[in-house]
Amino acid sequence: MIRYRVFAIAALIAGFLLTYFVWSTEANPSSPYRFKLGLDLAGGTELVYVADMSETPVADRNDALSALHGVIDRRVNLFGVAEPLVQTQRASSLSGTTQDRLIIDLPGVTDINAAVAALGQTPTLEFKLATTVTVGTTTQVAYMATGLNGRYLASATLGFGSGATAGLSAPQVILNFNPEGAKLFEKITSENVGQPLAIFLDGQPISVPVIQEAIPGGQATISGRFTAAEARDLVRNLNFGALPVPITLESSSAVGPTLGATAITAGVAAGVIGFVIIALFMIVWYRLPGLIAAIALAEYVMLMLSVMKLVPITLTASGIAGLIISVGMAVDANVLIFERTKEELREGKSPREAVHIGFSRAWTGIRDGHFTMLISGIILFWLGTSLVQGFALVFVLGVLASFISAVSISRVFLLAIVPEQSKGVWHFLIGSGWRNS
Repeated sequence: MIRYRVFAIAALIAGFLLTYFVWSTEANPSSPYRFKLGLDLAGGTELVYVADMSETPVADRNDALSALHGVIDRRVNLFGVAEPLVQTQRASSLSGTTQDRLIIDLPGVTDINAAVAALGQTPTLEFKLATTVTVGTTTQVAYMATGLNGRYLASATLGFGSGATAGLSAPQVILNFNPEGAKLFEKITSENVGQPLAIFLDGQPISVPVIQEAIPGGQATISGRFTAAEARDLVRNLNFGALPVPITLESSSAVGPTLGATAITAGVAAGVIGFVIIALFMIVWYRLPGLIAAIALAEYVMLMLSVMKLVPITLTASGIAGLIISVGMAVDANVLIFERTKEELREGKSPREAVHIGFSRAWTGIRDGHFTMLISGIILFWLGTSLVQGFALVFVLGVLASFISAVSISRVFLLAIVPEQSKGVWHFLIGSGWRNS
């Protein structure tokens, strides 16, 4: 019993420390461990962009969409928006066409115009070979995609070269490709010596140099059409991330902070009321084991909140729902244990022996129940939308934490308190229901 009492004291101390951590970090506005609130709770703006994949080969569209996500994610983070969420979505219309969308959530930004401005105009960079085609009696210049675009860009720097006027240095933008882009650039230049290679920015040709020779090393230069300020801005935007495909704003919406505050208040109130009702039921029906279950449940909640702060997990309304439901799962495990223990007591077992056997008999049911819930939560997170994923993530973590709470904490507390024999007041305290056993 001494061993269990030591563990129980350690668990209580850990519970107090977790409670202090949750309270102190939330009370301190400058703490890095405050809850990170999602768009639906903090208020903010959601922007939906459509990606133009018309010039992208079908086989490369998944890679292009992934690259687009990475570029926009870096772009948004560089502007310092708190906890942005960037998602890609492929949706089919009734006409059978497929649209690739980019969904950007910006918590805390409630001015849509400011949100669009914060995202900025990120350039689309492409390299195309210029050729001539004959249409009727007219010869026209056509541009063929080479596959080399902004997704292969590693960095851009500002340089100055010789200008048309003596003594004047013209600004240049020097592009450095990543290893994959460098190989592709060398291949394009080696196979098309003497051909113009147009550099397109946002769909417009800004430079059409003629390939003089194969260019190894992965470096290209754009010159001739910039002021120093324009070249500097272009370098900045390219370093933020050149888009692999063009995007256009399809829709925007704002969630006011008042609505978010209401959702937080309602979610917290639901959680507190639910916890109190569950704790009262457990204490009234299971008496001392019910009280222990309520304490273990409180530690479970503090553990969950601490994990959400430390990871950190962006808290949404659906995440709060997942946490509340997982509390019910934790109680369910304790009910199984206490019912098994009660059966052993009715058969004449001593309290401590009944607790040991009760936990042992309830173990398989608890294990299988938690395992099936984990499978469900993982599938929801894997296949669900962002709203469902927020719920599923908190639910899965809650199931894991409730497993620890029910199997470990409740067991330690019970074995640290219950006596060897059920005599006097102990007979009532370890009983359940409206009877004394």
